[in-house]
Amino acid sequence: MKGAISLVSPILAAASDIPAVDRVLNLPQTQTLLTQYGRTQVTAAVRRLLDELRSQALAGTLAASAIDDSSLSSSLEQRLATASRLQLRAMFNLTGTVLHTNLGRALLPYEAVQAVISALTNPANLEFDLETGGRGDRDSLVEDVLCELTGAEAATIVNNNAAAVFLMLNALAQRKEVIVSRGELVEIGGAFRIPDIMQRAGAKLIEVGTTNRTHPADYANAISARSAMLMKVHCSNYAVSGFTSSVEVATLAELARPHGVAVTVDLGSGTLIDLTQWGLPAETTVRETIRQGADLVTFSGDKLLGGPQAGIIVGRADLIQRIKKNPLKRALRVGKLTLAALEPVLRLYLAPEFLAERLTTLRLLIRSQPQIQAQAERLLPVLQVALTGKYAVTAEAMFSQIGSGALPVDQLPSYGLVLRAWSTADGGKRHGRALDKLEKALRHLPRPVIGRIASDALWLDCRCLEEHDENLFKVQLQDLSL
Repeated sequence: MKGAISLVSPILAAASDIPAVDRVLNLPQTQTLLTQYGRTQVTAAVRRLLDELRSQALAGTLAASAIDDSSLSSSLEQRLATASRLQLRAMFNLTGTVLHTNLGRALLPYEAVQAVISALTNPANLEFDLETGGRGDRDSLVEDVLCELTGAEAATIVNNNAAAVFLMLNALAQRKEVIVSRGELVEIGGAFRIPDIMQRAGAKLIEVGTTNRTHPADYANAISARSAMLMKVHCSNYAVSGFTSSVEVATLAELARPHGVAVTVDLGSGTLIDLTQWGLPAETTVRETIRQGADLVTFSGDKLLGGPQAGIIVGRADLIQRIKKNPLKRALRVGKLTLAALEPVLRLYLAPEFLAERLTTLRLLIRSQPQIQAQAERLLPVLQVALTGKYAVTAEAMFSQIGSGALPVDQLPSYGLVLRAWSTADGGKRHGRALDKLEKALRHLPRPVIGRIASDALWLDCRCLEEHDENLFKVQLQDLSL
């Protein structure tokens, strides 16, 4: 009949039609895969592929075309490529959060990358004293520069700031009391709570004041013969505003000194320099905290400091020595790669006039909105072509955030691309599914693109898109499959 559609059933293959493992291994295309992946991996992949094809054949759903030489080679190559892909992969962070915990926080500057490569490929003096020829202390690799930058007497390094706080409490306050304001009993990512970590460290928490107001007398009245320290904690990820009062470090030092009680500060973000000179919000530096009278300060290496993940403790030499003698110090110590990355980052701060250019984290934080806007507008037509007829794409102003609990209420004017689903009759649910589909497609690109969904749109903030990555970003859009 004219105009009728002819439905032709596909030719099916039987289980007996499936080739043997040796035959697939001897295909010309497979020989190339053997050279690349080795016989062990390729043989295992062939067996898994043929087992799946056999199951389809027994179910009567295996198309004969699926077992021709070309299809078998193509399926095998795809499987091997997927299986061999590293799980820790480079991504495009277009979330608008510069120090994104889930995406690895601070990006290391060139100097740190080169130092890590050297440490990876050569023997290094991790615990070898080149002056004496004897065993050395790995902390000494960065202690001098940390003391110069912070004004502290001594320093030690562990694997993150949570470990630094835990070790400090366990070494100095086990079976003793630690006095903390109720307004500073914080919980940060991963359910890290000050009361819990204090209990695990063997210290007894003494809460003083109220959630919004704590006064010097609250601390003074709580000090006893069992007191080990007065502790202040940086309010990560939130801020208390309005009718508030807190006690400065200098005042705590005056209260604690006559009783021989230590004043410790968990500063968290690890700011080593005044950020306001670049137009960023003010944040107390480690040096200022030491100058105000803190006996010990703990902070992170991979937040505002801009280095690798590490927990740094600086302060009085006698207290640092007690911490280093604690058996837990060995369990929490860092390896050569962390120290290799940390030292050059710290040394960048010795020449602060070059920081904005050389320290990656700072460079991203201080990018101007006009600069980011120009970048977004360069990318706009490329993304519009890639999503023609499926999504509306615009370049719009937006706000970035620093992230990782640093200056939690402050935002940075930014610019980026906003992707919206075209209007549909059934409204919201369809919009949501369309955005989820697009977000998933971006996540499955060779170098995943991570944005954020909010207000019925997918937002791609360009603040953290380095200009040297623009071309790769554009090329990837050609592989966007929706």
